[in-house]
Amino acid sequence: MDVIYAALHRRQSAGPIPAGEAAEVTEVTEVDKAGEAAEVRAVLWAHARPDDGLQHITVRSEADRVDLLVYLASRDPAVAEDTLSRAHVLIARGHQASPLMRRRYQPPAPPGR
Repeated sequence: MDVIYAALHRRQSAGPIPAGEAAEVTEVTEVDKAGEAAEVRAVLWAHARPDDGLQHITVRSEADRVDLLVYLASRDPAVAEDTLSRAHVLIARGHQASPLMRRRYQPPAPPGR
């Protein structure tokens, strides 16, 4: 099993709110942290595909970001596909598909940046 650390950083300004969507609270209280972590985890599981090899996700909410530990099934070392890339693709897919994540967090940076 491979474990990858990633973070999604909060948007600093809410900007214009898309029609039909409610504004997000920018400050996260201690009570909100567990709920926020559960939301992020649920989005990633909902958008995971079998070939992602997702085994487990740990999410921790902080004031300026959410930290992720993404546990992926190991693949044959001869396969060129990079584990960091697999984790990034999963997180980016969840971010793109979820209006909540697009409003709340900046897009995930590609590996190595």
